[in-house]
Amino acid sequence: MNLRDVIMGMMGSPPMEEQPRGESAEQEEAEQAVEEKAPFGTPLARVLISLGVTVVVGFIYFYVQLPVLNIHSQSLYLFLFWLCVTYSISMLLLKRVKNRERTRYVAYIKKQLPVPFFIVLALAAILLLGSATGWPLFRANSYAKLLTTENGDFAEEVAEIRWSQIPMLDSTSANNLANRKLGELSDLVSQFAVNNTSAQINYKGKPVRVIYLDYDSFFKWWNNREDGIPAYMIVDMVTQEVTVKRLTEGIKYSPSEYFNRNLERALRFRYPTKIFGDVNFEIDEDGVPYWVASVFKKKVGLFSGDDVIGAVLMNAVTGESEYYDVADVPVWVDRVYSAELIVQQYNYKGRYVNGFLNSLFSQTECTEATDGYNYIAMNDDVWLYTGITSISGDRGNIGFILVNQRTKEARYYSCAGAEEYSAMSSAEGAVQQYAYDATFPLLLNISGEPTYFMALKDTAGLVKMYAMVNVQQYQVVAIGNSIETCQENYRKLLLENGIHVDNVPVEPETSETWSASGAIEEIRSAAMEGDTQYFIRLEGETRYFVLNARENPLAVILNEGDSVEITVEGEENGDELIWAKEIVRK
Repeated sequence: MNLRDVIMGMMGSPPMEEQPRGESAEQEEAEQAVEEKAPFGTPLARVLISLGVTVVVGFIYFYVQLPVLNIHSQSLYLFLFWLCVTYSISMLLLKRVKNRERTRYVAYIKKQLPVPFFIVLALAAILLLGSATGWPLFRANSYAKLLTTENGDFAEEVAEIRWSQIPMLDSTSANNLANRKLGELSDLVSQFAVNNTSAQINYKGKPVRVIYLDYDSFFKWWNNREDGIPAYMIVDMVTQEVTVKRLTEGIKYSPSEYFNRNLERALRFRYPTKIFGDVNFEIDEDGVPYWVASVFKKKVGLFSGDDVIGAVLMNAVTGESEYYDVADVPVWVDRVYSAELIVQQYNYKGRYVNGFLNSLFSQTECTEATDGYNYIAMNDDVWLYTGITSISGDRGNIGFILVNQRTKEARYYSCAGAEEYSAMSSAEGAVQQYAYDATFPLLLNISGEPTYFMALKDTAGLVKMYAMVNVQQYQVVAIGNSIETCQENYRKLLLENGIHVDNVPVEPETSETWSASGAIEEIRSAAMEGDTQYFIRLEGETRYFVLNARENPLAVILNEGDSVEITVEGEENGDELIWAKEIVRK
C-alpha cells in the first residue's frame, strides 16, 4: 500500500487497487448497516478537520492525564487509542452517519477508516504481548535478580548505631505533631494544611521528617499563588520537636499547585519520556527544599520489573531541575528507592529464588518480608529495615534486611526469633493499663542480644515510654520512661532469665564534641519545664547557647563580659539555638 492509498483510506475511500468493480458482500453489509445524509465538505476537508479535532483533544488529554511518551508505559498506548477513537468519531460525524445497527459499526469503520482501525488492533496486540513478556511464569529468574543482598555481621554492623540516630516516631505521630504545630500559627493555619506524606531523612546528622504544606482549597491557592507556600516543617524523630522553617521566597511548585506549576505536570512537560515513581520532599544541608522524583526503568519484559535508574531533582521554589543517574545522585539525598519498591523487590527475590513452580508447590527456601518496616539512620544515610519470614506464614522471623534508600545496598542478617507484631503485642501487654500503641520495632544489639526496640505512644500519638523485647525469648519485655531506664531494666531481666549479658554500653561510640569560647555579650534566663535555662551569646556571635542551670550551676553566677568556654555535643550546625553540654570560666 503506497502513501496515496493511506491518505485515501483516511478519507474514507478504499485503496485504488483493492476497489472491486462490483460491490462486494462485505461492502453491501456495511452500507446496509448505516444510512448517510449529505456529508460535510469534501473528503480532504473532513480529513483535515478530523486531524485538527484530534490534535486539540489530544493536547487536552495530555495536559490532564499526563501520559508517558515511552514504549514501556501502558499510558502511551491508551493515549494513542483515544486519538484513534477521536479521529474516527470526528470522521463519522462529518460524514453524518446515522447508525441503524450498532453491532455492525465495527464493520463500517473497518471498511471506511482502515488506518485507525488497524492501529487500534496493533495497540491491543502490543499490550497483550507486552504484558505476557513480564509474566512471572516465564520471567521468575529476572524478578528474583532485581534485588541483590549480601550477608552482614549483626554484632559488628548494627551495634554501632547510636541512640541519637534512632527515630522514636512513626509517620502518623510526626504528622500529628506537625498538625498541632500548624494550629499554633494563625497566619498559616487558615490558608494551608499539613500534607500527610513525608519521608524520613538525615538532616545535619539527625533523623527527621520534612513535611510540606498544601493549599487548603482552590480559592486559598488563588489568594496565595503569587507568594507560594511560605514554610515547611521539620519534625525531629528523636526529640519530637517541630521546627517551622520560614522561606524568604515561597514554594511555587508542589502537588497542590494548579496548571503549569503543578508538580506532576511540571515534571511531565520537562521530561515527557521518563517514567516517574515516588516523588519525595527533601531539603539539602542548607535547608533548600527539593522534590526528588525517582525515575523507573522496566527491567522485566515490556511493562514489568520496576527499578530505579536515576532521579530528577527539582528546586521547589524556582522550579529548576536536573536529572542524575542513580550513581550520581547527591549524597544529601536520602530517599531514591521507596520502601514499597524495596519490599516488593525482596518479595520477588524470596518467592522466586528457586523458580516459579517452586513458589506454588514445594516452596523450598521461599521467604518474604513481614508486613511492616521502619528506618534507621546509619552512616549519614537512611536504611530501611524489615523482618524476613517464611512464606508459609508462621509467626517467626528467620532474619531481617537493611537496605540503603539512596544506593539500594542491601544486607541480610540471619537472626531467628519472634516476628515484629508478636513483639509489639508483648510490649503493649506490659503496659495494658495505659492502652499505649507500639511503633513498628527496630532490631538492635543491646548487651550482646538481638533486641526489638520500640516506642510506646498514647492516643494523641506522643511517645510516653520505651520498650525492649528479646527476639528469641519475646516474653522478656522491659519498659522504661527513658531509653537509659529501659536498657537498665532490660539488662536486669536478661540476668534474671539466665541470658548472658555482655558489658556493652548503651552508646558504643563517643559522641563528637566541639567548643566555642569568648566573652559573654548577652545572657538571658527563662523557666522551661520546671528548670531554668540560660541563653548565652558570645561576642561576635548571632547564635545562643542554651544551658540547664541544674546541670551547669556556674551559669547562674556568670555576667556579661566574663570569658568562658562552652562545649557542645554533636556536629556543629547553623541553628540559632544550640543546646550546650558544659560551660567553664576561662
